[in-house]
Amino acid sequence: MNLGAIRTHFKALLNRSDITDALANTFIEQGIARVQRSLRIPAMEKRYNYSISAATPFVMLPNDFLEAISIYYDNLQLERLPMQEMLSSKKTGESGAPHYFAREGGSFLLSPEPSSGTLTLTYYAQLPEMTTDSSENILAKIASDLIIYSALTYAADYYLDDRASIYEQKYIQFMTELQEQANAAEVTGTLQRIRPSYNI
Repeated sequence: MNLGAIRTHFKALLNRSDITDALANTFIEQGIARVQRSLRIPAMEKRYNYSISAATPFVMLPNDFLEAISIYYDNLQLERLPMQEMLSSKKTGESGAPHYFAREGGSFLLSPEPSSGTLTLTYYAQLPEMTTDSSENILAKIASDLIIYSALTYAADYYLDDRASIYEQKYIQFMTELQEQANAAEVTGTLQRIRPSYNI
């Protein structure tokens, strides 16, 4: 469902004559922002590769970064360290394949510091913004109802609407369904394989 269709359905459910398209869009944007703070599903996953060709003490996070899933160098997954331990590790000045990372502002510190190779970050990313009525992102395709009811919770606050608790319950219901579906997909289905308890 594109932005125009989402707004039309949102306005129909809200059923007010004093709601403008611009205000409806604001509620929809707020609703999407709320969803992104909590929802973590495969459709939000992205990969970013850093090509390293010089001493690299840190890497900058992508602009759409929400949360790290994993970070690995060649075939080695890095371990996250508390900042105090990372600062102690950095004092050694050790270089080579990194084993550890820690977040500092909009970057990940690395230790040891690599000077070549490829560092790969997999992460949950912000959804692309829908800027025109024909715009559609992945969440709008698979969960337009979640966007609409998230937006309705903000509209209810704005208008002091008595239906606020209903909108909130529906939002939580749709959010839970989507997140549980994503969680279940990680541990069930035909793509799963059980490892043998021993090798023959």
